[in-house]
Amino acid sequence: MLDFEILEEAQLFNLVDTLSSEFFGKPYLDRVVFNYRLRTTGGRYIPKYRLIELNPKYYREASYEEFVGIIKHELCHYHLHIEGKGYQHRDPEFKQLLKETNSPRFCKPLPSHNKHLYEYVCVSCNHVYKRKIRMNEKRYRCGICNGKLKKNF
Repeated sequence: MLDFEILEEAQLFNLVDTLSSEFFGKPYLDRVVFNYRLRTTGGRYIPKYRLIELNPKYYREASYEEFVGIIKHELCHYHLHIEGKGYQHRDPEFKQLLKETNSPRFCKPLPSHNKHLYEYVCVSCNHVYKRKIRMNEKRYRCGICNGKLKKNF
């Protein structure tokens, strides 16, 4: 987890340019920004604008290695697009470049994204059910042993 303040755009550009030179041997020439509206993805590359957008929550909550992996993944899209090669997830050139640069195919879910507000336990077998939405324990039964459920506090 990174405990310092959010990077400014110039610092973020320097980080991306350094990673681009180190892993791809090419400079990063375009814009990179934090997009605060991204919720379920670590970042995205927009080919029309040649822009990389990164999720600031991953910068704050995930490890430094995870954040660098997201940047490397987006740089794979970027460099393949610039070269006119297949830059989408399904393209073999993209998959090959991911392997060569040791970039992740997908990012891990954020720790803050996995919040379960309600927890129910089976009275018979003690199996625990975690739910984001409250449920009526009288209406549902345990899927393992058909026992009654009760709210776990």
